[in-house]
Amino acid sequence: MDYLVLTKTGGFILGPVSQILGWIMDLLFRFTSSMGILNIGLCIILFTLVVKVLMFPLTIKQQKSSKLMSVMQPELQAIQNKYKGKTDNESMMKMNVETKAVYEKYGTSMTGGCLQLVIQLPILLALYRVIYNIPAYVSSVKIYFMQVVYAITNVSAAADLKEGAGASLLQFATDNNVPLTGVTKIGDLVGVTGEALGNKMVDILYKLNPEQWGELGKSFPEAASVIAENSSSIEKMNEFFGINLATNPWQGMTPNVAWLIPVLAGLTQWFSAKLMMSNQPQQDENSTSAQMMKQMNVMMPMMSVFFCFTFPAAIGIYWVASSVFQIIQQLIVNSYLNKVDMDEMIQKNLEKANAKRAKKGLPPQKISQNAMINAKHIQAAQQREEEARNEKLEKTRQQVKESTEFYNQDAKPGSLAAKAAMVAKYNEKHNK
Repeated sequence: MDYLVLTKTGGFILGPVSQILGWIMDLLFRFTSSMGILNIGLCIILFTLVVKVLMFPLTIKQQKSSKLMSVMQPELQAIQNKYKGKTDNESMMKMNVETKAVYEKYGTSMTGGCLQLVIQLPILLALYRVIYNIPAYVSSVKIYFMQVVYAITNVSAAADLKEGAGASLLQFATDNNVPLTGVTKIGDLVGVTGEALGNKMVDILYKLNPEQWGELGKSFPEAASVIAENSSSIEKMNEFFGINLATNPWQGMTPNVAWLIPVLAGLTQWFSAKLMMSNQPQQDENSTSAQMMKQMNVMMPMMSVFFCFTFPAAIGIYWVASSVFQIIQQLIVNSYLNKVDMDEMIQKNLEKANAKRAKKGLPPQKISQNAMINAKHIQAAQQREEEARNEKLEKTRQQVKESTEFYNQDAKPGSLAAKAAMVAKYNEKHNK
């Protein structure tokens, strides 16, 4: 994605975020290059690790909020059941007031759990922008492509590129079936000049596979030496364990090593989701939310497999690295949340909420004790229900056993005599 498209259609949020992430990626590329390692795949893995570390505090807050929601859920569900089927304005207003009161009781808000997602969403979308088209954001990589642009257009600077200078490259891409698809349309060079045109030409060059780079040298013989030199560096940068990161793993029905990327993406995402769910309280398996969650935990990994087959392998490498780091991160988060005292969490939430209320001139909440008592006894109540259920099952098993022994005594089990005795003893037992 070129910089012109970034500013015109990328939005005022994603554009700056993408630029910042691209700057981080560029620093990592320079760092690995200084050690003699010119590899985009390694940079993507390091880049993913850095972003995960930076977003870790948000992850902790989000999952703490989810755990608190699980404690609040019985009360929220009770309110929903109370007003179920009532659609009149008065009932809806009462339901909203009672729901808000529950949130206030626990020192949180109805939008508190969404704040972390709102912050993370632009970062995640910007991440895909950067990974999808690395040269547009990583200047240390872009320079190799720009050398080719200068050679085939016979200019020495991007500012000298005139409209139409990229027409021959676009024609080459069309003739050689270069996929001109992406987050935005690639190959629209009409009315574009200067640096913007150079960026669009880089977008096209980034789609070339090793074979097409060879054909490019034949199509532009006057620039063949520059193309060969830079394409060699580009191919080296894009190769990761024999996989070209600029191409998608799906190359017909013939299996290849690149197929490992989508498979690993699906497996790691499935395991990551399983770990995340293990830290949440068990829900009724027949409930709508539980069924939806089960479907999501199956569908999302399958979608990962599909997308990683069709997107450039660089996206798949990011997806796998992200899921692996997510698994490690989730193990740490689960260990932390298991030690979190819910009473203390609610108390801190209330202190923050009351500080905000004080600024508005409102009195502090005085019902926090109810929330803490509820949080403290939720687990005990669930344990009592489980014990009562097990006791009932054991009692039923014992009754079946005693009944069977009573009716089958003094006769061979299954015989006609045993059946006759069963009928007689049934009458005898129930006529007393």
